[in-house]
Amino acid sequence: MSNSLRHTIEETKASWARSKALVIPSHIPARAAQPGKYRIAFLLYRGNPQCGGQGVYTRHLTRELVALGHGVEVFSGPPWPILDEGVGFTPVRALDLYRDPDPFRWPAPSEFTSLADVAEFLVMLSGGFGEPLAYSLRIRKLLKSRRRDFDIIHDDQCIGPGILGLYRDGWPVLETLHHPITVDRSIALAHADTAWKRYTTRRWFGFLRMQVRVVKQLPAVLTVSHNSKVDINAQMRVPLSRLTVVPVGVDHTVFRPYDDVVKKKGRLMVTSSSDVPMKGLVPLLEAIAKLRAERDIDLIVIGRPREKGRVAMALERLGLSDIVTTISGVSDEQLARLYGEAEVAIVPSLYEGFSLPAIEAMSCGVPVVATTGGALPEVVGVSGETGLLVEPNSPDALVNAIRRLLDDPALRQRLGAAGRERVIQRFTWQVTARGTAACYDAILRGQSLPESMTFE
Repeated sequence: MSNSLRHTIEETKASWARSKALVIPSHIPARAAQPGKYRIAFLLYRGNPQCGGQGVYTRHLTRELVALGHGVEVFSGPPWPILDEGVGFTPVRALDLYRDPDPFRWPAPSEFTSLADVAEFLVMLSGGFGEPLAYSLRIRKLLKSRRRDFDIIHDDQCIGPGILGLYRDGWPVLETLHHPITVDRSIALAHADTAWKRYTTRRWFGFLRMQVRVVKQLPAVLTVSHNSKVDINAQMRVPLSRLTVVPVGVDHTVFRPYDDVVKKKGRLMVTSSSDVPMKGLVPLLEAIAKLRAERDIDLIVIGRPREKGRVAMALERLGLSDIVTTISGVSDEQLARLYGEAEVAIVPSLYEGFSLPAIEAMSCGVPVVATTGGALPEVVGVSGETGLLVEPNSPDALVNAIRRLLDDPALRQRLGAAGRERVIQRFTWQVTARGTAACYDAILRGQSLPESMTFE
């Protein structure tokens, strides 16, 4: 037996030894829908808010739909979602191949119970991302016996063949597509500096072929900004007549200024759910390195960069570890209080389909520096009135905007107040829920989706 084969076998045995069966939480029944309201099966292939915006969107939207009198049951894969009282929950078993502390793990043989499990594992072995495919197969099978329990399915960006199958089975379906993942792939490829990295990037994003094929055949697609609507139409060929815009929101009662929170001089803050080029953290760190040469500053990063990833390497290269602190796992109120300590919040993304961090900071009354990437101008508003906008991927532009705010307390106060007012008028979860319910109305009455439920 060769040494390499022996090593592979030993690694596999070690992974099996580490593998523990996924703990499946209990089913939670949904609060019954009020008369004249809808029973909604809300689908989420990966649920926890710490994993990104889809978990945040699901938690707050479902809570407000229940407040409107609808019955909502969330069907989620791991990591499990955080949901509020009245929202039902059914766990959808999965292999959870990317979980901490054993990402890209080899499941024990006893964990394979279906063809969906096999498909999920084989896609991982090929270097791809198989969760959307596998979840869609599982959920179609799971809902087969529950057609009488729900009026409509709302899928949060799984877009696998099983979702198309549910539509063909006769289910009314609304699909949320936050932004075209084709943009993520293009930006990741642009930052891949070797042929091998370009190859592995294309392999990871292989699920996009599936999603583009599926979403073009779905009858109703909700997205969160006009910019995303245009890009989905252009890059994924979804007809504009099937697309509507309902912006996401923020809990403005939690994300607010707190009287007992004191500003910390020179404190900057950025929130990023993932360590990928699209989030623009490396250009921001380069800007921070230039600013620290002229003044005392520190940066709080909400998120957990990968060990030996691009952000970790930039921190080491730029010598910023003493003034950059990374924090993860905080509650919404803790996050709002951290925003309150900052003099400036920064959204350095190269592209955003919307931007929860932007409206969270604005809702806290913190002035925002954001790029013009994607929908950020649509969210933040006119530069100089409700925030400052700069070109993406430009450390010098970030330096100039951050410096301008740090040197002008009156401007910080004015932009912070204007930003919170903009959020309260346009970007609350109550507004999101009302717009989403209007989409349900249109679908179930056989009508076309409204072009937009925004308030611009």
